[in-house]
Amino acid sequence: MFSMQIDREPLEGAQLSPRLRRPMLMAAAFVALFFTGVPWLAESQAEAAPNTIEISNFSFAPAVLTVPVGTTVTWVNEDDEPHTVVDSDTAFKSHALDTGDKFSFTFSTAGKFQYFCTIHAHMVGTVVVEASQQSQ
Repeated sequence: MFSMQIDREPLEGAQLSPRLRRPMLMAAAFVALFFTGVPWLAESQAEAAPNTIEISNFSFAPAVLTVPVGTTVTWVNEDDEPHTVVDSDTAFKSHALDTGDKFSFTFSTAGKFQYFCTIHAHMVGTVVVEASQQSQ
């Protein structure tokens, strides 16, 4: 079998030079942030989520989104394949969205907007836009 011994004696009492200490502390801080997450980043993502439709696993989620007039909805492609977002009545139409690409549209009128992916026609979704309370 293979065994290995490490002689630690030469390292005893050794100190890092000031030139190495700062970069090592910075690296440790970045590693800690990576593994614990960045709280202010999570908060900003949570704020954006209500009007965001995720494209993932060849589907739109949520499949039905209800918003008031004047809302901007953003579609984000999380798939490894390109997708499009096209309204059945051509009120909006995206270009092919690669992984990580986004498409946004502001709904200025009330109604039911059914959309689909032109590349994968089985992918469908609906945005229901309700009149605002002020206009009623």
